[in-house]
Amino acid sequence: MAHVIPLRSAGDPRVDDFRDLTTADRRPDRPGGRGLVIAEGVVVVRRLLGSPYPPRALLGVPAKIAELAPDLAGHDIPAYQCDASTMAEVVGFHLNRGVLAVADRATPVALPTLLAGSRVLAVLEGVNDHENLGALFRNAAALGVSGILLGPRCADPLYRRSVRVSMGHVLRVPFAPLDAEPFAKGLAELRASGFRVVALTPRAEAKPLAAAGLSGAKVAVLLGAEGPGLSEEALAAADEWVRVPMAPGVDSLNVATAAAVAFYAALDA
Repeated sequence: MAHVIPLRSAGDPRVDDFRDLTTADRRPDRPGGRGLVIAEGVVVVRRLLGSPYPPRALLGVPAKIAELAPDLAGHDIPAYQCDASTMAEVVGFHLNRGVLAVADRATPVALPTLLAGSRVLAVLEGVNDHENLGALFRNAAALGVSGILLGPRCADPLYRRSVRVSMGHVLRVPFAPLDAEPFAKGLAELRASGFRVVALTPRAEAKPLAAAGLSGAKVAVLLGAEGPGLSEEALAAADEWVRVPMAPGVDSLNVATAAAVAFYAALDA
């Protein structure tokens, strides 16, 4: 059972995990980063508490801590309770969601394990915007994608903004790095595991998504960053190119939106 503890001062060292979150939630290899997972708001905190990520503590206003009481029943962790102004002083900004949880990172899923149990995967190259990454994880969870592979130059999916935008689903969709050099070598590993590697691109020569026949097969949907899209290396390594047909005058979709369309096409068996 969680222990509800009144927080009398923002300077209390027991809440140092929550202090100055503009830097503290970065990866351990970044300046100021401790590599902790930060969840914001009742819904996201609830998902963290039900995830493989080991919670360390909560910090929140009394009403939000009380709302989470049933979810905290199985966790022997402190829940620090304070008013909104004290909370803002600790974290470094005003948090209108009223509650935070902090957790350690879980052991990453091994790539062979993820490949063995999957039918549809997303493979990302250079997706370095945290909000796009979070939205992509949320779409993957909603549409039943088995997992996400993070290729070169991708942002950290466990950064606070990604966790928030994903509504906590980044904590439930398995992901693993695909860090082979060159990137084409990693895609070849997918192909050897029976996946059809399909590059999503707006290029005119790509096959319309509806004509690609993705449902029912083991598919790895290859997605690039907003703006530059996939590299020439990634496009050359794919088995085929597919596109989402768009109205005249529109040249592209947000990467998370395009991904959702492709996921639906691949999973609509």
